[in-house]
Amino acid sequence: MVFLCYPKCSTCKKAQAWLNQRGIPYELRLIREENPSAEELKEWQIRSGLPLKRFFNTSGLQYKTLNLKEKLPQMSEEEQLALLASDGMLVKRPLLVSEDFVLTGFREAEYEERFDK
Repeated sequence: MVFLCYPKCSTCKKAQAWLNQRGIPYELRLIREENPSAEELKEWQIRSGLPLKRFFNTSGLQYKTLNLKEKLPQMSEEEQLALLASDGMLVKRPLLVSEDFVLTGFREAEYEERFDK
């Protein structure tokens, strides 16, 4: 399982602490230094069953600076994936990717549902 995060992100810190407290193993990947490729993002989006928009960090500075709220609806899926792959700060984080699932962001109830069985 891979945990993609930005170390200064408070939500990422909460999710990482949650995983660590439960002893759940993961490979750490810093999203800014090793941004997901368009191919990875496409695969994860399909595996997650979520709309591509859920992979954008809509509260981030880059998203707002680029006015993506207005631009995304006019962009093709390939253009959106290329844009996400161009800058890790545009990607919703944390991302938790395993063989069986992909979780975007951190909602404790969602993590508990996935792991506390």
